[in-house]
Amino acid sequence: MLPFLQLILAIAIIIFAAKLGGYLSFKVGQPAVVGEVLAGLILGPSLIDFFHLSIFTDPHLEESIVHMAELGVLLLMFIAGLELHLEELAKAGKIAFFAGVLGFGVPLLSGYALGSIMGYPLEGAIFLGLLLSPTSISISAQVLMELKQLRTKVGMGLLGGAVIDDVLVVLGLSFYGALLGNSEAIGGVDEVGVIFLKMIGFLIVSHAFGLWVLPKLVNFVKKLPVSQPLISFAFIMLLFYAWSAESLGHMATIIGAFMAGLFFSRSNTPPSFREGFSAIAYGFFVPVFFISIGLEANIRSLNSESLWLLAALLAVAIFSKLLGSGLGGILGGLSFKESAQLGAGMIPRGEVMLIVATVGLVEGIIDQNTFSVVIILVIATTLLAPPILRALFPKLQKAEIDKVI
Repeated sequence: MLPFLQLILAIAIIIFAAKLGGYLSFKVGQPAVVGEVLAGLILGPSLIDFFHLSIFTDPHLEESIVHMAELGVLLLMFIAGLELHLEELAKAGKIAFFAGVLGFGVPLLSGYALGSIMGYPLEGAIFLGLLLSPTSISISAQVLMELKQLRTKVGMGLLGGAVIDDVLVVLGLSFYGALLGNSEAIGGVDEVGVIFLKMIGFLIVSHAFGLWVLPKLVNFVKKLPVSQPLISFAFIMLLFYAWSAESLGHMATIIGAFMAGLFFSRSNTPPSFREGFSAIAYGFFVPVFFISIGLEANIRSLNSESLWLLAALLAVAIFSKLLGSGLGGILGGLSFKESAQLGAGMIPRGEVMLIVATVGLVEGIIDQNTFSVVIILVIATTLLAPPILRALFPKLQKAEIDKVI
């Protein structure tokens, strides 16, 4: 079968599995994203080993799906940005600061303590702390959008805190490079200042462009006599912001996509724009992203030693974020329940954790078995966070179910 035919068949199966999993998950009272990730876990090497079925012989098929999934998470974060207003996000600045700083610091110290208890050397224990520090907001953002809670103090504190967390992880990884003797893969302490300046420069330039230039461009583009000019322009902007965030600002691509959506929300766009953009995202790319999370894991690769390591890391990963970001929420002025919601929203790990783990694998700090455990840890935190968030919004859950029914 031709590679293109294999690709379109794979995409059809993936989208069908995602929607079926999401529907079944909703029917049992859980966020749709849980079923979609579980569907990916079933399709992956843990059970079916989808990419190694006899009908799929193209060696580049998996890579193509991964790239589509990466586009899916960018679109998801752009939509999350569209749901917010910059002024509202700024009001949650105190919450975001404490949640981001403590959401980074407490897992860092907890991971270091766990590594020391397990007999890791100093370098390994510190790296374990760095490994547990990142936060992936894409899953939590999706759940909060389902719950209509993204524009609350909790939602805005979560998104802002995750940006701060991401910055601290990058800077922390650069500092760690000094401990390894200025490793080429990580960098050294002499580069930290340069990286920090690049981050600040990116934030300043991207904000200036988004505040003063983008609205004028939107007004110009939407008048052009071409098909769907505004949606096409939105794609261009979100991809450019995502690219520049990582290439120029040393931040995750999802942060750039989120910022693009945040600035687009201030522009004069018709309701049909958001509806059209969401249809493209949730009809095609976002389901591929959720399925791809499960496709990464191979539960069958775990042995008894790996299971103990996974259990220890999972316990620390969950409770350190609940404690760190939850305490940050309290210091920011949230109630105890709101702080628990914020902490739960910071539990998922994702692409940034995998980046840190990849660096550790390349540098020889962790072995392949530990790397596999990290991948499954990402899946586990992804699956656990949505039900916890759903449980913390019991009244809204019932209201949403009644509304859908």
